[in-house]
Amino acid sequence: MSIFVNKDTRVVVQGITGREGRFHTRQCVEYGTRVVAGATPGKGGRDMDGIPVFDTVQEAVERQGANCSLIFVPPPFAADAILEAGDAGIEVVVAITEGIPVLDMLKVKNYLTGRQTRLIGPNCPGIISPGTAKVGIMPGAIHKSGGPFGVVSRSGTLTYEVVHQLTGQGLGQTTCLGIGGDPVIGTDFIDCLQAFEDDSQTEGIVMVGEIGGDAEENAAAFVKERVSKPVIGFIAGLTAPPGRRMGHAGAIVSGKSGTAQGKIEAMEAGGIRVCRNLGELGELCARVVRES
Repeated sequence: MSIFVNKDTRVVVQGITGREGRFHTRQCVEYGTRVVAGATPGKGGRDMDGIPVFDTVQEAVERQGANCSLIFVPPPFAADAILEAGDAGIEVVVAITEGIPVLDMLKVKNYLTGRQTRLIGPNCPGIISPGTAKVGIMPGAIHKSGGPFGVVSRSGTLTYEVVHQLTGQGLGQTTCLGIGGDPVIGTDFIDCLQAFEDDSQTEGIVMVGEIGGDAEENAAAFVKERVSKPVIGFIAGLTAPPGRRMGHAGAIVSGKSGTAQGKIEAMEAGGIRVCRNLGELGELCARVVRES
Protein backbone atom coordinates (compact mmCIF):
# COMPACT_ATOMS: atom_id res chain seq x y z
CA MET A 1 0.00 0.00 0.00
CA SER A 2 0.95 3.67 0.06
CA ILE A 3 -0.01 6.92 1.73
CA PHE A 4 -1.52 10.07 0.20
CA VAL A 5 -1.00 9.09 -3.49
CA ASN A 6 -1.66 5.84 -5.36
CA LYS A 7 -2.47 4.37 -8.77
CA ASP A 8 -5.79 6.23 -8.86
CA THR A 9 -4.23 9.65 -8.27
CA ARG A 10 -5.06 12.03 -11.13
CA VAL A 11 -2.64 14.94 -11.30
CA VAL A 12 -3.04 18.46 -12.61
CA VAL A 13 0.26 20.36 -12.99
CA GLN A 14 -0.03 24.05 -12.16
CA GLY A 15 2.65 25.82 -14.16
CA ILE A 16 2.95 23.04 -16.75
CA THR A 17 3.78 25.53 -19.52
CA GLY A 18 6.98 26.67 -17.78
CA ARG A 19 10.33 25.04 -18.39
CA GLU A 20 10.56 23.19 -15.06
CA GLY A 21 6.88 22.31 -15.08
CA ARG A 22 7.07 20.73 -18.51
CA PHE A 23 10.32 18.87 -17.81
CA HIS A 24 9.16 17.30 -14.56
CA THR A 25 5.72 16.55 -15.95
CA ARG A 26 7.40 14.41 -18.58
CA GLN A 27 9.39 12.62 -15.88
CA CYS A 28 6.24 11.92 -13.87
CA VAL A 29 4.40 10.60 -16.93
CA GLU A 30 7.32 8.36 -17.88
CA TYR A 31 7.27 6.93 -14.36
CA GLY A 32 3.64 5.99 -14.80
CA THR A 33 1.88 8.81 -12.95
CA ARG A 34 -1.57 9.70 -14.30
CA VAL A 35 -1.05 13.35 -15.23
CA VAL A 36 -4.44 14.28 -16.66
CA ALA A 37 -4.19 18.07 -17.04
CA GLY A 38 -2.18 21.22 -16.78
CA ALA A 39 -3.34 24.63 -15.52
CA THR A 40 -1.87 27.98 -16.51
CA PRO A 41 -4.00 31.16 -16.55
CA GLY A 42 -4.42 32.52 -20.07
CA LYS A 43 -3.03 29.41 -21.75
CA GLY A 44 -6.09 27.20 -21.72
CA GLY A 45 -6.68 25.20 -24.88
CA ARG A 46 -3.04 24.33 -25.41
CA ASP A 47 -1.69 20.80 -25.51
CA MET A 48 1.56 19.94 -23.70
CA ASP A 49 2.87 16.58 -24.87
CA GLY A 50 -0.67 15.26 -25.16
CA ILE A 51 -1.83 16.74 -21.87
CA PRO A 52 -4.66 19.29 -22.11
CA VAL A 53 -4.04 22.69 -20.51
CA PHE A 54 -6.79 24.67 -18.81
CA ASP A 55 -6.99 28.23 -17.53
CA THR A 56 -8.05 27.09 -14.05
CA VAL A 57 -7.70 24.14 -11.72
CA GLN A 58 -11.48 24.03 -11.40
CA GLU A 59 -11.73 23.19 -15.11
CA ALA A 60 -9.17 20.40 -14.67
CA VAL A 61 -11.24 18.98 -11.83
CA GLU A 62 -14.54 19.18 -13.70
CA ARG A 63 -13.33 17.96 -17.09
CA GLN A 64 -10.47 15.58 -16.23
CA GLY A 65 -11.27 14.42 -12.72
CA ALA A 66 -8.04 15.79 -11.24
CA ASN A 67 -7.70 15.15 -7.50
CA CYS A 68 -4.04 16.04 -6.94
CA SER A 69 -2.06 19.14 -7.88
CA LEU A 70 1.66 19.49 -8.55
CA ILE A 71 2.80 23.12 -8.35
CA PHE A 72 5.65 24.67 -10.35
CA VAL A 73 4.51 28.29 -10.01
CA PRO A 74 7.04 31.10 -9.27
CA PRO A 75 7.26 32.19 -5.60
CA PRO A 76 5.26 35.45 -5.88
CA PHE A 77 2.24 33.54 -7.24
CA ALA A 78 2.65 30.11 -5.63
CA ALA A 79 0.52 30.81 -2.57
CA ASP A 80 -2.38 31.84 -4.80
CA ALA A 81 -1.88 28.62 -6.78
CA ILE A 82 -2.21 26.57 -3.58
CA LEU A 83 -5.34 28.49 -2.61
CA GLU A 84 -6.81 27.92 -6.07
CA ALA A 85 -6.22 24.17 -5.78
CA GLY A 86 -7.80 24.08 -2.36
CA ASP A 87 -10.78 26.10 -3.53
CA ALA A 88 -11.27 23.63 -6.40
CA GLY A 89 -11.48 20.73 -3.95
CA ILE A 90 -8.12 19.14 -4.78
CA GLU A 91 -7.35 16.45 -2.19
CA VAL A 92 -3.53 16.57 -2.24
CA VAL A 93 -1.46 19.61 -3.22
CA VAL A 94 2.28 19.13 -3.73
CA ALA A 95 4.08 22.48 -3.78
CA ILE A 96 7.61 22.18 -5.13
CA THR A 97 8.20 25.95 -5.26
CA GLU A 98 11.02 27.32 -3.11
CA GLY A 99 11.08 30.83 -1.69
CA ILE A 100 7.39 31.46 -1.01
CA PRO A 101 7.18 34.39 1.46
CA VAL A 102 6.42 33.26 5.02
CA LEU A 103 3.52 35.72 5.33
CA ASP A 104 1.94 34.21 2.20
CA MET A 105 2.25 30.72 3.67
CA LEU A 106 0.67 31.81 6.95
CA LYS A 107 -2.38 32.90 4.97
CA VAL A 108 -2.40 29.56 3.12
CA LYS A 109 -2.09 27.62 6.38
CA ASN A 110 -5.00 29.51 7.87
CA TYR A 111 -7.15 29.00 4.75
CA LEU A 112 -6.55 25.25 4.58
CA THR A 113 -7.24 24.64 8.28
CA GLY A 114 -10.34 22.49 8.56
CA ARG A 115 -10.51 21.77 4.83
CA GLN A 116 -10.05 18.39 3.16
CA THR A 117 -7.05 19.52 1.10
CA ARG A 118 -3.69 18.12 2.20
CA LEU A 119 -0.67 20.33 1.41
CA ILE A 120 2.76 18.72 1.03
CA GLY A 121 5.52 21.33 1.03
CA PRO A 122 6.34 23.93 -0.07
CA ASN A 123 10.05 23.81 -0.90
CA CYS A 124 10.00 20.03 -1.10
CA PRO A 125 10.82 17.27 -3.62
CA GLY A 126 7.30 15.86 -3.51
CA ILE A 127 6.02 12.35 -2.88
CA ILE A 128 6.47 8.98 -4.52
CA SER A 129 4.87 5.59 -4.03
CA PRO A 130 7.48 3.46 -5.84
CA GLY A 131 6.17 1.67 -8.90
CA THR A 132 2.82 3.44 -8.62
CA ALA A 133 2.98 7.24 -8.74
CA LYS A 134 5.59 9.99 -8.61
CA VAL A 135 4.30 13.49 -7.88
CA GLY A 136 7.42 15.61 -7.66
CA ILE A 137 11.01 15.93 -8.77
CA MET A 138 12.72 12.96 -7.12
CA PRO A 139 14.71 10.49 -9.27
CA GLY A 140 12.35 7.58 -9.72
CA ALA A 141 15.02 5.06 -10.67
CA ILE A 142 16.58 4.86 -7.20
CA HIS A 143 13.34 3.76 -5.55
CA LYS A 144 12.24 0.17 -4.99
CA SER A 145 8.61 -0.85 -4.61
CA GLY A 146 7.09 -3.25 -2.13
CA GLY A 147 8.12 -1.86 1.24
CA PRO A 148 8.81 -2.46 4.07
CA PHE A 149 9.92 1.13 4.84
CA GLY A 150 8.13 4.44 4.68
CA VAL A 151 10.40 7.49 4.44
CA VAL A 152 9.67 11.06 5.55
CA SER A 153 12.23 13.85 5.48
CA ARG A 154 12.65 17.61 5.82
CA SER A 155 15.49 17.47 3.29
CA GLY A 156 15.07 16.57 -0.37
CA THR A 157 18.59 15.48 -1.16
CA LEU A 158 18.92 13.49 2.06
CA THR A 159 15.72 11.71 1.10
CA TYR A 160 17.44 10.54 -2.08
CA GLU A 161 20.47 9.36 -0.12
CA VAL A 162 18.34 7.39 2.33
CA VAL A 163 16.30 5.80 -0.47
CA HIS A 164 19.46 4.88 -2.39
CA GLN A 165 20.85 3.11 0.68
CA LEU A 166 17.59 1.29 1.37
CA THR A 167 17.37 0.08 -2.21
CA GLY A 168 21.02 -0.95 -2.07
CA GLN A 169 20.16 -3.15 0.91
CA GLY A 170 17.27 -4.70 -1.02
CA LEU A 171 14.74 -2.84 1.11
CA GLY A 172 11.81 -1.36 -0.77
CA GLN A 173 9.71 1.64 0.18
CA THR A 174 5.95 2.04 0.49
CA THR A 175 5.96 5.82 0.16
CA CYS A 176 8.71 8.43 0.36
CA LEU A 177 8.02 12.11 0.82
CA GLY A 178 9.79 15.33 1.60
CA ILE A 179 7.74 17.64 3.80
CA GLY A 180 9.91 20.70 3.15
CA GLY A 181 12.24 22.71 5.33
CA ASP A 182 10.48 26.09 5.39
CA PRO A 183 9.22 27.59 8.67
CA VAL A 184 5.59 27.16 7.55
CA ILE A 185 4.63 23.90 5.83
CA GLY A 186 1.55 21.76 5.36
CA THR A 187 1.88 18.06 6.16
CA ASP A 188 4.31 17.47 9.05
CA PHE A 189 6.17 14.56 10.62
CA ILE A 190 3.27 13.59 12.87
CA ASP A 191 0.83 13.44 9.95
CA CYS A 192 3.16 11.07 8.12
CA LEU A 193 3.98 8.96 11.17
CA GLN A 194 0.28 8.40 11.78
CA ALA A 195 -0.33 7.51 8.13
CA PHE A 196 2.56 5.04 8.10
CA GLU A 197 1.37 3.55 11.40
CA ASP A 198 -2.03 2.95 9.82
CA ASP A 199 -0.59 1.49 6.59
CA SER A 200 -0.53 -2.31 6.72
CA GLN A 201 2.39 -2.68 4.28
CA THR A 202 4.71 -0.27 6.08
CA GLU A 203 6.69 -2.21 8.67
CA GLY A 204 9.25 0.45 9.60
CA ILE A 205 9.70 4.20 9.23
CA VAL A 206 12.74 6.32 8.43
CA MET A 207 12.50 9.92 9.66
CA VAL A 208 15.12 12.44 8.53
CA GLY A 209 15.17 15.72 10.42
CA GLU A 210 17.45 18.70 10.64
CA ILE A 211 18.33 21.54 12.98
CA GLY A 212 15.88 24.32 13.75
CA GLY A 213 12.37 24.34 15.15
CA ASP A 214 10.80 21.65 17.31
CA ALA A 215 9.19 19.36 14.73
CA GLU A 216 11.47 16.44 15.55
CA GLU A 217 10.94 16.78 19.29
CA ASN A 218 7.17 16.78 18.82
CA ALA A 219 7.42 13.80 16.50
CA ALA A 220 9.52 11.90 19.03
CA ALA A 221 6.87 12.41 21.70
CA PHE A 222 4.23 11.17 19.26
CA VAL A 223 6.29 8.07 18.43
CA LYS A 224 6.62 7.23 22.10
CA GLU A 225 2.87 7.42 22.67
CA ARG A 226 1.30 6.37 19.38
CA VAL A 227 3.65 4.47 17.04
CA SER A 228 4.16 0.72 17.40
CA LYS A 229 6.45 0.23 14.40
CA PRO A 230 10.24 0.70 14.55
CA VAL A 231 11.38 4.22 13.66
CA ILE A 232 14.92 4.98 12.51
CA GLY A 233 15.99 8.61 12.69
CA PHE A 234 18.74 10.88 11.46
CA ILE A 235 19.37 14.56 12.21
CA ALA A 236 21.34 16.71 9.78
CA GLY A 237 23.31 19.70 11.02
CA LEU A 238 25.24 18.32 13.99
CA THR A 239 28.15 20.74 13.35
CA ALA A 240 26.08 23.79 12.36
CA PRO A 241 27.06 27.01 14.19
CA PRO A 242 24.31 28.66 16.30
CA GLY A 243 22.37 31.52 14.69
CA ARG A 244 23.36 30.74 11.12
CA ARG A 245 20.94 29.61 8.45
CA MET A 246 21.93 26.26 7.01
CA GLY A 247 20.15 25.48 3.75
CA HIS A 248 16.45 25.64 4.60
CA ALA A 249 14.81 28.74 5.97
CA GLY A 250 13.63 26.70 8.93
CA ALA A 251 17.08 25.29 9.72
CA ILE A 252 18.21 27.97 12.15
CA VAL A 253 19.49 27.25 15.63
CA SER A 254 18.93 29.93 18.26
CA GLY A 255 20.62 29.37 21.61
CA LYS A 256 19.73 25.89 22.87
CA SER A 257 16.59 25.65 20.77
CA GLY A 258 16.56 23.37 17.77
CA THR A 259 20.05 21.94 18.14
CA ALA A 260 20.97 18.63 16.57
CA GLN A 261 22.06 17.16 19.89
CA GLY A 262 18.83 18.19 21.57
CA LYS A 263 16.80 16.59 18.80
CA ILE A 264 18.84 13.39 18.94
CA GLU A 265 18.30 13.14 22.69
CA ALA A 266 14.55 13.71 22.29
CA MET A 267 14.33 11.09 19.56
CA GLU A 268 16.22 8.50 21.58
CA ALA A 269 13.99 9.23 24.58
CA GLY A 270 11.00 8.59 22.32
CA GLY A 271 12.26 5.15 21.36
CA ILE A 272 13.63 6.13 17.95
CA ARG A 273 16.84 4.41 16.88
CA VAL A 274 19.05 7.31 15.82
CA CYS A 275 21.76 6.85 13.21
CA ARG A 276 24.56 9.37 13.78
CA ASN A 277 26.46 8.51 10.62
CA LEU A 278 24.33 8.94 7.48
CA GLY A 279 26.49 6.50 5.56
CA GLU A 280 25.41 3.70 7.91
CA LEU A 281 21.65 4.32 7.82
CA GLY A 282 20.87 1.64 5.24
CA GLU A 283 22.80 -0.96 7.24
CA LEU A 284 20.96 0.03 10.39
CA CYS A 285 17.60 -0.38 8.65
CA ALA A 286 18.61 -3.83 7.38
CA ARG A 287 19.62 -4.79 10.92
CA VAL A 288 16.27 -3.61 12.29
CA VAL A 289 14.47 -5.79 9.74
CA ARG A 290 16.54 -8.83 10.69
CA GLU A 291 15.85 -8.24 14.39
CA SER A 292 12.10 -7.85 13.96
